[in-house]
Amino acid sequence: MRPVGFFDSGLGGASVLREALHLLPNENYLYYGDDANAPYGDRSYTDIAFLTEKSVSAMADFGIKAAVIACNTATATCIDALRGAFPFPIVSIEPAIKPACETEGSGRVLMLSTAATASLPRYKHLLSTMKDPSRVVSVPCPGLVERIERGCFAADAFDDILEKHLSFLEGETIDAIVMGCTHYVFIKKAFARYASLHFRGKAELFDGNAATVRQLGRVLKANNIENPCGSAHVEYRTSGDKARLDPIFRSLIAR
Repeated sequence: MRPVGFFDSGLGGASVLREALHLLPNENYLYYGDDANAPYGDRSYTDIAFLTEKSVSAMADFGIKAAVIACNTATATCIDALRGAFPFPIVSIEPAIKPACETEGSGRVLMLSTAATASLPRYKHLLSTMKDPSRVVSVPCPGLVERIERGCFAADAFDDILEKHLSFLEGETIDAIVMGCTHYVFIKKAFARYASLHFRGKAELFDGNAATVRQLGRVLKANNIENPCGSAHVEYRTSGDKARLDPIFRSLIAR
């Protein structure tokens, strides 16, 4: 059975793949992380587009039947170009801003992402479609991805980085926090810990993983390429150090 390809700049997309293993357990999966060039968040638009297309091409060589761009930065940079360049359907992650903005309350919605995602036109357009865009505070958080890529997930291991980027919101009422990078899903406890110590409000956490996988299921069915039965097999590929990264990847999809 041909696999569905999952792409991310590093290990973060494993959080989306983990969701797929729960919701679409009959499919086979190929995961490709461009760890040799991660993180993408500080790279130029041109670099991100080039590296993403190169990585999807690498997955295509393995005969994938569909692809998931499990990287918010890559989606915001070049999803339309990718869909025009490859013959198979491509599904992409988007920040869960809409459901976050639908939370009750008058507090702010905090959108945490890489610097690249927050600066790109696709994200700005998405934000402009919200009922009250002024409610959203976009905060790039460089440093988080690098630490997660090293296999660090403890709730108290990110206090210094979060303090550096979020201290200007001390004491504010935060109704929702959007994890606008797939890496961030693995450190929910770190965000919850920081919010409980420094913010007012419920600071409910949102990510786009489940919605992305549900869309993948619809696309597979619409194209008559879904696997109605079977047991999932996951193959891991990386442009980086596979011997070091494979155990981390396996632990992430099993969390």
